[in-house]
Amino acid sequence: MAEEKKEKCRDVERSIIKKYRKEIWRKFTKAINEYELIQDGDKIAVCISGGKDSMLMAKLFQELERHGKKNFEVVFLVMNPGYNEINSETIRNNAEMLRVPIIEFESPIFDAVVEETSPCYLCARMRRGYLYSKAKELGCNKIALGHHFDDVVETILMGMMYGSQIQTMMPKLHSTNFEGMELIRPLYLIREKDIIHWTNYNELRFIRCACRFTEKCVAEEEEEDKSSKREEMKQLIKKLEEINPSVAMNIFRSVENVNLATVIAYKQDGVKHHFLDDYEH
Repeated sequence: MAEEKKEKCRDVERSIIKKYRKEIWRKFTKAINEYELIQDGDKIAVCISGGKDSMLMAKLFQELERHGKKNFEVVFLVMNPGYNEINSETIRNNAEMLRVPIIEFESPIFDAVVEETSPCYLCARMRRGYLYSKAKELGCNKIALGHHFDDVVETILMGMMYGSQIQTMMPKLHSTNFEGMELIRPLYLIREKDIIHWTNYNELRFIRCACRFTEKCVAEEEEEDKSSKREEMKQLIKKLEEINPSVAMNIFRSVENVNLATVIAYKQDGVKHHFLDDYEH
């Protein structure tokens, strides 16, 4: 059994470098280089939720340690905010099978948000705070989260359609509450469909909603998917891609090609600038 697990892990690792080299490995390294996500001397807390995205990210960092040229260190951090035992065990089993040496710690997040009508937003904010705090305690200067390309594009559309603003999920951010800490998103350029293909190809089973509310999520999955704004954006992009396969990339590129001379107004450092401010000049 132990030898079978080792061989399974080797197959998973080979698939990243060989079969999914173009779709996953190259886009991972491109994001790191293009957005300067890693510097020599970094100690990075790779945050693992138990889902497909964060577990792939953990394996990518292991491959980067083996094949990369940068001098950096990683720790693999699993926060337990109140998972049920089935989810906790699934995360541990996957980490063991994939030979990811996780560091686990507990937080009271689910108890704090359980009475909230919409607990997900508060939960996400609290999770980040606990992750920063634990990472700093371990001597890290960065945390890595598993948001991918589709998350970025969906965020852009949600901001436009429901927030009346143009903004995006940034590839890296300085923490405002933890001095010297930074958040990075190494899966920034990787499509979700390629992560799903990699998962299915390797016959891996990850947790979709790794929280105390998983049972509710599964029971109400269809209704939640219909009402979720992010799922709404996902389906909209899928429909648009049937007409124009480049639409997701075009949305992504749109926030790289903003021409301030052709927008009515924009904000910078909290100050609103209007085109009429210097129109006569």
